[in-house]
Amino acid sequence: MKKLLISFGVLALGLIGLGQQTVHADDSWSAPVATLGSSLTADQKSGTLSTLNDAAGTSNATELTVNGDTLVKYLNPSGSSFTSSSGVWSSALVQKTSNGGINVKIVPYNGQNNITTITADQYRNAALTAGVSNANLYITSAVRIDGSGALAGVYAAFANNGQTLNASQINAAQQEVNTLSGITQANQGKDGYTDKQLNNAVAGMKSDMASQSNNGNKMLDSAQIGKIVDSNLTQNNINTIINNNQRTQIINLLTTIQKSGALDSNSFKDQANKLANSIQNSAKNIFDKLSTSLNTQENRNFLQKIWDSIVSFFNSIVSWVQSLFN
Repeated sequence: MKKLLISFGVLALGLIGLGQQTVHADDSWSAPVATLGSSLTADQKSGTLSTLNDAAGTSNATELTVNGDTLVKYLNPSGSSFTSSSGVWSSALVQKTSNGGINVKIVPYNGQNNITTITADQYRNAALTAGVSNANLYITSAVRIDGSGALAGVYAAFANNGQTLNASQINAAQQEVNTLSGITQANQGKDGYTDKQLNNAVAGMKSDMASQSNNGNKMLDSAQIGKIVDSNLTQNNINTIINNNQRTQIINLLTTIQKSGALDSNSFKDQANKLANSIQNSAKNIFDKLSTSLNTQENRNFLQKIWDSIVSFFNSIVSWVQSLFN
């Protein structure tokens, strides 16, 4: 029974394989890419570039301008309504690495975090869905803005380095940003809910889907996806907070991600696991408390009932076999 409880705790937190990794630059990129919003003034552009370079510890980033046409190309297919004249202020620095998973840091501009909507973990989950792997992403803005321009800039940076991301996956990633940010805004301030728990749950769902679909070789139906969703929401202790409508939104999102072909990559599961582990490491106070709450007497009693049922089942088989010789 003790081993069963320990296994349950490990499953709940997804902490298998934790450990720090050394992150090396990817030689296929000659330099990091700074994607700068076209609406920045000269002073804001200079300040943005300096802010991003300082955060990344680099000084050799190449510059790429993100404008309304970039937003139209990458974001409109998923339902946005940008035009060529749309303004862009949020900016990113993309530093490709050879390992270490996807890491995001939202960097204050002059001491102010001006990204109002998309959280760091939402950027990371969206990047994973879009097909990004092993990259450090630094995000900032000189003015208060939702942060969509920076995400479009990330996609453009990969294309600029000969690694054009799949359009269907980008569309799914944009649906993911909209879905997760909407759920977080709806549950803002609720006791027992954090954006990290939601994004950790979604990363776990992606990993489970990759496993159960054999890296996309088998399509999962909505019932199978629903079980994966419920399991990960429970493991992150937000199953009673996420309402039925939000649960349906998550199932629809994962169905879209599956159809996009994101699961087909052999690295998808590994990147999803690294993302989940990193989220847990970045908020150990939250997930340590979660571990304690899951290891309650109620859960122990539940597990005991399962164990008793297993023992009873095998005892009945033994009794039946013995009866054959009586």
